[in-house]
Amino acid sequence: MEERPAEHATAVATPPVQDGSGGRPLSPPPPPGEPAIWSRNFRYYFVARSAGLLSWAMLPVAVAAGLLIDGYGLGAAGYAMAFLVAPFAGLVLFGGVLADRFTARRMMIVADLANLTAHVLLALLFLHGIDDLWQLYALLVVAGTANALFQPGASSTVPLVSRDVQGANGVLRTSEAITGLGGPALAGVLVGFGSTGWVMVISAVAYGTSAICLYVLRLGTVPAPPPGESLWSDLAVGWREFRARSWLWGVIVIWMFYAVLSWGPQLSVAAGVIVPEHGARSFGLINAALGAGTVIGGLLAIGFKPQRPLAAGAVAMLAYPLYPLGIVLGLPVWVLAAAQVAVGAGIGVWGVMWATSVQTQVPGEMLNRIHAYEVAGSVGMYPIGSALAGPAVGAFGTDRVLLIGVVVSFLTAAALLAARPIRTLRRVPDRR
Repeated sequence: MEERPAEHATAVATPPVQDGSGGRPLSPPPPPGEPAIWSRNFRYYFVARSAGLLSWAMLPVAVAAGLLIDGYGLGAAGYAMAFLVAPFAGLVLFGGVLADRFTARRMMIVADLANLTAHVLLALLFLHGIDDLWQLYALLVVAGTANALFQPGASSTVPLVSRDVQGANGVLRTSEAITGLGGPALAGVLVGFGSTGWVMVISAVAYGTSAICLYVLRLGTVPAPPPGESLWSDLAVGWREFRARSWLWGVIVIWMFYAVLSWGPQLSVAAGVIVPEHGARSFGLINAALGAGTVIGGLLAIGFKPQRPLAAGAVAMLAYPLYPLGIVLGLPVWVLAAAQVAVGAGIGVWGVMWATSVQTQVPGEMLNRIHAYEVAGSVGMYPIGSALAGPAVGAFGTDRVLLIGVVVSFLTAAALLAARPIRTLRRVPDRR
């Protein structure tokens, strides 16, 4: 398929444009001495993103544990997670269209305010006591929908707030890993003290902080779709642009197989082996090592800027088979933890290279929609792989399922390197 010319996401766009500063006069160009990463805008965006990530990491643990402590069964906790995740998976495409139409910044602020409201009501619900589960489920639908509105803009805003897009992604990836480690731990401690409602209070404050930080961003003009087009038309245009980039849809197709056959089943299958043999604490330690490795990968990717970023990221992904292979071989916990550090570092490097490539190769007026297709196509397959883990173990056995994951993860990296549009994609230089 013929490639469209690559355009920098922050290049000057032809009309029409939207004022990304929310109606205020456009800001002047950054001063010559402004840092490439830690500009004024990026500092505010970093706080906003970190606050939102912390809240999102706390929510599943707090809700599931809170329900179990209040006497509800695993079924209620499972339904709660479904009501949280399903709206996100189903509506993220429309979130991309709306972000392109009304600017990502506005949609993210709306999403933060919706999450703030939902978490205040969740706090009242848990502090008062849950009388009807439908009230909880309804609020989780609001939270999931809000995150579907937020997510596309979370990616497209990075090129607008930092001249060093890859470095900024490295910092954000590190923050994501740290909040992913600390959020569930904090939620677990507070719920253990019977304070599920206070977890929701902390989350509400975090979403309020995020909304304020996003509001004070000073952004320039943001490309917008032509006026008068319908949502469905905008969605169709986004799909055509997505299909026009073989390196982009190629990665997503490869990732769909990886998510179903390797990434999706791994957590529950690994837990089924490690927890009975070594205990829940060891399993927690091993997963904490994954988070630590992701932090290392994010930090490495701040300064490591290869000319072919997706090829470099694919090489980093070759570390992924180490962990499931170690489980099959029955290696001790400390070796599995070391393997997870290497896996996390590889995932961190790949994540930064991928995010930076999308943000710098796709035109700004299409970035939100294309990012939404990316999320729907890759992350959306993870629940399928997770749901198939139990039946697959029953049919083939634990070791065979893990070995399939080993082979598929190796083939994933090999396929990324074998596909010429992916392997040869070159890095867009940083803005000066």
